[in-house]
Amino acid sequence: MSSPEELRLLPWTTPDGNPCYLSTDTEDSRLSRLADDMEAAQLDSGEQVLAGARAVLTDTKAGERAVRFALTRATEALEDVIRIAVSRGGGRTTAWALSADHVAQEVIGQRKQW
Repeated sequence: MSSPEELRLLPWTTPDGNPCYLSTDTEDSRLSRLADDMEAAQLDSGEQVLAGARAVLTDTKAGERAVRFALTRATEALEDVIRIAVSRGGGRTTAWALSADHVAQEVIGQRKQW
């Protein structure tokens, strides 16, 4: 049986929200390739979300619904990026360990000051 250090954190969770791990002897297995493809799609989506969020934040006429929508999508994308970083051995630094809710509250508070 593999040790936890040898397990790959997959870019999806169980229906209950628990992490999924892969134990394999090769990085070229069907499931490894599927995880690689999903991570690439998540990163691409994150770039699109970032562009949209920037557009909303620079629009001084954007309403609260637009800002909340952009922040919600950005939070989801950030969670995906953190999962990918951890999966690839990046670990979590103190900055990465901030909860998504805390980050969201900080951004909403800053938006109110604008």
